[in-house]
Amino acid sequence: MQNPTPFFWFDGKVGEAAKFYCSVFKKSKIVQLNGLANNIQSATLRLNGLELILFNGGPHFKLTPAVSLMVPCKTQREVDYYWKKLTAGGEESRCGWLVDKFGLSWQIVPDMLFKVLSDQDEAKSGRAMQAMLQMRKLDIKALWRAHAGK
Repeated sequence: MQNPTPFFWFDGKVGEAAKFYCSVFKKSKIVQLNGLANNIQSATLRLNGLELILFNGGPHFKLTPAVSLMVPCKTQREVDYYWKKLTAGGEESRCGWLVDKFGLSWQIVPDMLFKVLSDQDEAKSGRAMQAMLQMRKLDIKALWRAHAGK
């Protein structure tokens, strides 16, 4: 059975975007480029095992934060790495969200976030949620402190 494949509509710069994303994610590669060297129409790439397609469809549709790619991170170092790379030329948002220089939205999320937000102790999970809502890039230590009530 074939897995669903994310397909993103871009307004140009598909080749540049494919190269950029593969430079950010270590275990990545461009599987296929279609078009001329200066006018790539589509790119199939694999980012850490996830296959996706970038398509140069023109200005008819825009990428929005309604669709994003989430990057789960084990450490603050990973959060910092992806945040720095993907915000370069892009825009920071809130709660671990950002929009890269090509208009694609990302969520850079530490794995521990799901644990603190789903804590059965509503006071702890509520404090963690309030802390997260104040952040742009997520801070693991600050989230744990808020969860603990410190």
